[in-house]
Amino acid sequence: MDVRFTWMLCVLCLVITVRAFTQEGFKEVLLKQLGLSEVPKLHKRDLVDLVIPDHVKNKYISMLKRHRVKRRALPSLAGILRGIPGNAGEVLYSDTTTRQNLIFDMEGRIPKNSEVTMAELKLFKKPLDRANLPAKQSHRPVSNARVSVYWVQRQHDGTNRTSLIDSRLVPIRESGWKNFDVTQAVHYWLRNKRREPMFLEVWIEGERVGSHASEMAKAVRFTSQDPKDKALGKPELVLYTLDLEDYGGPGDCKEEAVPGKSTCCRQKHYISFRELAWTQYWIIEPAGYEAYRCSGGCLQPPSPLRRFSYGERACAMAESSPLPMMYLIKRGNRTEIEAAEFPNMIVEKCSCVTDG
Repeated sequence: MDVRFTWMLCVLCLVITVRAFTQEGFKEVLLKQLGLSEVPKLHKRDLVDLVIPDHVKNKYISMLKRHRVKRRALPSLAGILRGIPGNAGEVLYSDTTTRQNLIFDMEGRIPKNSEVTMAELKLFKKPLDRANLPAKQSHRPVSNARVSVYWVQRQHDGTNRTSLIDSRLVPIRESGWKNFDVTQAVHYWLRNKRREPMFLEVWIEGERVGSHASEMAKAVRFTSQDPKDKALGKPELVLYTLDLEDYGGPGDCKEEAVPGKSTCCRQKHYISFRELAWTQYWIIEPAGYEAYRCSGGCLQPPSPLRRFSYGERACAMAESSPLPMMYLIKRGNRTEIEAAEFPNMIVEKCSCVTDG
């Protein structure tokens, strides 16, 4: 790691600690890391017909999974949410993609005073019907299909906005359960606090560019939520939760403060990229994230120590973790998508530190 990059990380860490994840502080961090002097001038039209290249999508998913592994270990199983009876998600077919809509009734299903630490979408892949395979031709063999899961956010103007949640290659000729990590989608749903179901979309595409790969991918069929689909194994949403009474994160803020003691703690602080005017077209994924921030006061050293230039103690970030992101960049008249992991974006631990 060269000296310039090390210096830049130190500056970023200082900016985040001091600015405590204000909008301006967050903007400053992004611009510094990307080496930009101002936010790119992007508009909604820059997103029209924009396709995320496979290598960028795979890079982002890889970073996202590595990021999740570092989080809390799996707790015990809390419950299984199944599709809403009578509200069957439909299956749509196009020349290049099969899209399956899923609907899950979340209201009242998550226990109070609990935290969803992981959520899995389980889809049952039906046995291969060889009648759905294209005629044999002299093409490079295709063994897999690309299956991606998106969270669907319904806008007030009636349009939908999607966020990529998970993506993986699925063998075309194998049947059985396939699991996808949709924790981020459940967190988005909880953040929106709308009294409506959670909507997901499953996209089935070719594992590579080309008509033959697309035709092969059409042979992949998952059991749908439609009651008319008599196949066994309906889509399931499995939630893993922790009871915060027993497993509350150490150092996280609580409602009651103990008089005469330090109150420094980690407080929830959500940043929504969809709601910030300067990020809604710039940052493609994620839709937002729980950044946290340090809050509260610290017990100060006795006055004799202060006479020896022992500074005041303040509540500040002690540990942090990175955030994977996909964002747009402008190169002349071209708009492109890049993926990167930005350090020091999530506060993991707060503590009292001495100034100076």
